[in-house]
Amino acid sequence: MADWPIVVLPVGHDDDALDACLAALDAGTPGGARIWLADDARIGPRGAAIVQRWLARTPLQADYTCRARGIGEVAHLDDVLRACGDADVVVLAPDAIPLPGWLVQLSACFARDAAIATATPWCNAGEAASWPRIGEINAAPEDGARLAEACRQLAPLHPELPAAVGHAVLLRGNARRKAGGLDASSYASWYAALIDLSLRMGGLGWRNALCETAFVARGGEGGPADGDMDALAVRWPAWHSRLATFLMQDPLYDSRQRLIRHYAALEHAPAQQSLFSADDDVEAADDADARASKGPGVAAAEPAPPADAADATS
Repeated sequence: MADWPIVVLPVGHDDDALDACLAALDAGTPGGARIWLADDARIGPRGAAIVQRWLARTPLQADYTCRARGIGEVAHLDDVLRACGDADVVVLAPDAIPLPGWLVQLSACFARDAAIATATPWCNAGEAASWPRIGEINAAPEDGARLAEACRQLAPLHPELPAAVGHAVLLRGNARRKAGGLDASSYASWYAALIDLSLRMGGLGWRNALCETAFVARGGEGGPADGDMDALAVRWPAWHSRLATFLMQDPLYDSRQRLIRHYAALEHAPAQQSLFSADDDVEAADDADARASKGPGVAAAEPAPPADAADATS
């Protein structure tokens, strides 16, 4: 069985979004993958009930931790990531809807290029990684299975992004450790802290790449907290112009157009095609394992809750 990255889901206030995300994880994530629901004292009674019902029935290796008192989004996530050690970790947005095959494809992306420190999938509201229109909040996909298959058919070129984007990102553990983790003293939002971490890893020679063979939808874009963009501008003076140039020049235009064509072509595809897609996903996972065993990858560690977290596990 493949050694999948740890999946971290920071639990938010939106109970309906949480329920939808957990259902999507069950439907589109390989059985046995490790999921950590990390709650910075934000969940309410209804959300807690949703979590407990899901823990009782999910085929995934799931754990839930809840702090007695919140410490803030960035400090909380930094503790969670540090507890994962050198393991590769996916961080999902609280309202993320991963489409089928998403974790397989992100893992394969890392296996193809050991220089990739962050892998970001397409998203309908993913800023530089938005589809079908860059920099816009597009409608959530109506046919997730069809879109996932269209993504899977793209050539895995993994072009460069200005920085990782917060709807879903796979972080390489040893790159994250060498870059020093998240800066909770300078940023209050995951949005800004992830940009800063991405730029620091880029400065060390790592790549921030698009995983164009995967898609994770969400309800809307993430955003910075008050003062975060000013802090980014002080530390990274060229960041805003670099992002603006990327959005205006749109170097991913051809990739997005190819995905549009693949998606349209699958409208009348035979139902049997999904059977072949499932077989191909298994082969992709096996291939990723083989590549990782030959490369400089880091073995994943079991997730452990932060020292002051109150546990409630499955």
